Amino acid sequence: MYGLWRPRVLGAWRVPAAGPVILAVNHTHAVDGPLLMGTAPRPVHFLIKKEAFIGPLDPFLTGIGQIEVDRKAADRVAITRALGVLGNGGVLGIFPEGTRGEGDFASLRSGLAYFALRSGAPVVPVAVLGTAGTRGRAIPALPPLRARVDIVFGDPFEAGDGSGRRTRAALDEATVRIGRRLTAHLADARRVTGRG
Repeated sequence: MYGLWRPRVLGAWRVPAAGPVILAVNHTHAVDGPLLMGTAPRPVHFLIKKEAFIGPLDPFLTGIGQIEVDRKAADRVAITRALGVLGNGGVLGIFPEGTRGEGDFASLRSGLAYFALRSGAPVVPVAVLGTAGTRGRAIPALPPLRARVDIVFGDPFEAGDGSGRRTRAALDEATVRIGRRLTAHLADARRVTGRG
């Protein structure tokens, strides 16, 4: 990642050094996940759509511990593997909007809240800024080579309300709570990086 672009990593010290943690990442470009994997202070296991596990990418992604997920149905195997990562004290990366988009956390899905409530792992918001809306000359599908990309880690927070409830109502409340924190972090990250 450092050879292709100029990542500027801010706040990596906020990621807990040990124990389970969930990185909640905005998603505007296909390189957001690889950029985070290459710059995070700890190894990250992402939930990645099964369509990416094709050809030589399949053994590579599987070999580096990424988790294949079927986004069209409740994928129990992927859920079990993701909870296993957290249960073993690892780092789970999630794009809480479920797919690439504006990257503004406007349409959160409940998966992030589910994993946070079920595991008790803190959530660290992450803003990846500088990959959207730019096209490289050498490879138009990628951001320009050697372009600056900012990866901004926020303060960890608990998704639950402290009650330990894991009901549907608790899940909905946690999703709203997470959305507010992620949106606030994204605004702070844009201000700090000058990408407002």
